[in-house]
Amino acid sequence: MLKKLRVILSLLFFGLITFLFLDFAGLIANHRLDWLARIQFIPALMAHSIIILLVIIGVTLLFGRIYCSSVCPMGVFQDIVSYVSKKTGKRKKRYRFGKAKNILRLILVGIVAIGVISHVTVLLGLTDPYSAYGRMVSNILRPVYLSGNNLLEKIFTSFDNYTFYRKEIFIADGAAFAVSLITFAGIGFLAWKHGRLYCNTICPVGTILGLAGKFSLIKIRIDESKCNHCSICETKCKASCIDSKKQTIDYSRCVDCFNCLGSCKMKAMKFTFGRKPAFGQNVENSTSTDTGKRRFLLTGIAGIASVPLLMAQNKLNSGKPYLRKNAISPPGALSREHLQRHCTSCHLCIDKCPTQVLKPAFTEYGLGGMMQPMMYFEKGYCNYSCTLCSEVCPTGALKPLTVAEKHLTQVGQVVFVEDLCVVHTEGTNCGACAEHCPTQAVTMVPYKNELTIPHTNPEICVGCGGCEYICPVRPHRAIHVEANLEHKKAKPFDKGEKQKVEIQDFGF
Repeated sequence: MLKKLRVILSLLFFGLITFLFLDFAGLIANHRLDWLARIQFIPALMAHSIIILLVIIGVTLLFGRIYCSSVCPMGVFQDIVSYVSKKTGKRKKRYRFGKAKNILRLILVGIVAIGVISHVTVLLGLTDPYSAYGRMVSNILRPVYLSGNNLLEKIFTSFDNYTFYRKEIFIADGAAFAVSLITFAGIGFLAWKHGRLYCNTICPVGTILGLAGKFSLIKIRIDESKCNHCSICETKCKASCIDSKKQTIDYSRCVDCFNCLGSCKMKAMKFTFGRKPAFGQNVENSTSTDTGKRRFLLTGIAGIASVPLLMAQNKLNSGKPYLRKNAISPPGALSREHLQRHCTSCHLCIDKCPTQVLKPAFTEYGLGGMMQPMMYFEKGYCNYSCTLCSEVCPTGALKPLTVAEKHLTQVGQVVFVEDLCVVHTEGTNCGACAEHCPTQAVTMVPYKNELTIPHTNPEICVGCGGCEYICPVRPHRAIHVEANLEHKKAKPFDKGEKQKVEIQDFGF
């Protein structure tokens, strides 16, 4: 019964949080179910959500690593991969007790902790199970999901049914896709071969909760009087934490999957209360160190870390007349420093952006900000009254904004290059930038030969990018937004000041 309950809860949490990333129609956001991301351990830690952290640790001290078993989406993903490998393999899947790699676990947690203290959260973002799973869904599964949606749209539309609407499919960033693919392949391989090895070796959440799990009050125990050393429980343990010969369990690695309970024909495995382990302390076999696995893990981490370096070396200078000095951080980030200090690059805000303004950064924020969201205006511009990204952020990297606050949040300021404008170069009217400016930071003023040309007022600009997105000049736009390292408060604009300018036609 415990295993069935665990499976039901796991699939429920896993399905909902997966759909949270896939849902482009706003069904989950409209029903306020974005709390699914906020109850994850690392987002709660970065957002300083003390109550959520206390609940997770309290449940762990009481029942063990229930969080890792059912709430963490990456944990459930590994269980699904393990289940598939067991069902499709030629030989019956059997696990064996393995020596805990405690030194490696502590070293990795220490490195991640130093990075967080130093405001370099890229390592935390790479190893955090929630963020890593979010990137996998965002960059790998989401294009597949959208393809299915577009296929249904085509079929339904042919019958004059417009229930579905077409959604553009694109990969926001090649480096983020590569990292997601490596993560998917690496963790998938480990799960296929070794069950929960990632949870009990690399994952910082697994290590932290594993320390608390050792002292849990209710845990799986072995009744020595009933155990006949058949090792069935050990072969079913995907955490490789049961030593059936010595009748011990490494509780720092047990994820409460309860697979062992139903498998024991002697009823020697029980999930019971006890003040201390009934049969001695955790015992580890003196098995030889699996250097191949360790080499694989370290090589994978080094490979991921080298991606932004290689991209930086291969990035060509296109000879732009202007170079944006700093990447534009999303509304609610407060500053580039605040974003880097709290963001774990889960990409939930990127998936939820209705105008596709957000994309993962390469090295625009530096190596410490790799894959964190930045604004770019190739696909669209930031809706003047949209606050969705700040609402769904689970880590506090983007502070929630009201619509009124968003209207005065200046993420950057407009910059106009007259020498590139079609009014100057082609002698024709345009005015597209002014038409798309919601604050009148760009207006049209008289120019020579009865033409009008853009005039900017950076003080009332909010940096939405409407002008930059719509500018017809290629390859280099005549107007763009320059980032504010620290977000400022834009001056309110006077709606009565807007001048009516007669525009005969656009320059494109």
